[in-house]
Order: sequence, then structure tokens, then C-alpha cells
Amino acid sequence: MPKGSGHLRRSEILSAAQQIFADVGYEGATVRRIAEQVGVSSTAIYLHFPDKQAMLLEIAFDALQPVLAEAKAMAADKSIDPRERVRRMMIAYMKTGHDHPRSYAMMISDATREMASAEGPAHEIMAEYHRNFRGLIQELEVQDRLKGKSAKVVSQLMWAGCHGVLALMQASPNLKWAPYEDLRDGMIEMLLTSLVD
Repeated sequence: MPKGSGHLRRSEILSAAQQIFADVGYEGATVRRIAEQVGVSSTAIYLHFPDKQAMLLEIAFDALQPVLAEAKAMAADKSIDPRERVRRMMIAYMKTGHDHPRSYAMMISDATREMASAEGPAHEIMAEYHRNFRGLIQELEVQDRLKGKSAKVVSQLMWAGCHGVLALMQASPNLKWAPYEDLRDGMIEMLLTSLVD
């Protein structure tokens, strides 16, 4: 069966790239290796992507879209107490980072690089997630339920705490970590208890 072209070929490239990134890591992956997996020349890959970073970023963007959609839905659901919505958004964020570690790391890395220009897909997806999250924290601020800190400080502390667990576990996978769910739930509970009434 012949390989696809256009949009289908692009999907084949991303599928092959995702598998190779998973098998040998970002550093071990090469455009040539991805091209061989798809059954095309390296030149054909460059018709769709300028480099392997662009491939990984698109994979990452696709992996993180569900957490953004969930964040938007959660932020909009006024029938649930905002403290509970904050808890659920942190769980969704950490689940995505844990389930897609390379995509998550790539998004964080690219978002950080893009901060100076305040543009780019990674920056936008992280900024949109944070806008929804901070909106919930502001709801709690309006209800006078933040413990002596501004919504900006609380939202950033919560994000930093969640990211810290993910980043440490991913950076040092050989340490004898407690079960991920225990660390996730413990961090979230500690943040909520110390910052929100």
C-alpha cells in the first residue's frame, strides 16, 4: 500500500517521529532515522518540518490540547466550587505532564524560550492554560478565600509546585520516588491547604 501524501504524509511523519522519540529519546532521534521509518528521503521530511524540534513541538502541542480543553471546561463550570475546580485542574495538568513527559518538557522548554517574544504555539498553549487557572484563583480571591496572598502569587505557587514534582521525577527517574499519585495528591493538598480556605 503506497504511503500517503499531504496531510496523511505529515501524520505518518509525526507518528514515526513520536515512536522514535519514545525509543531513543530526542537526542538519539535524527531526521534521517525518521525518514527511513516513514520510507521517504530526508528531503521529503523537510517539505513538512524544518527540523526535528518542530516535529516534537507539534507532537507536544497535540498531547497537551486535551488538558487545555479540560481547563476551559473546568473554568467555565460555575456549578462546582472554585477550590474543587482548582484541584481538578492541577490533577489534569499533572496527569498530562506525567503521561507525556517528553511532550511536557518540550512545551515548557519552548514556552520559556518564547516568553521574550510572547508568541509561538508553546507560549500560547501554556499562557491560555494559565489564564484559565488564574481565573479560578481570582474567583477565590473575590470570595476572600486566599490566605493572605494575591491571586497572582497563589496561581504561580500552585503551578510551580505541580511543575516541581513533574520536573524532579522526570529529571531523576532512578531515585526511589514514592508512587506518583501519592506525590501528586500530596503536593496538591498541601498547596490548597496552605493557600486557600
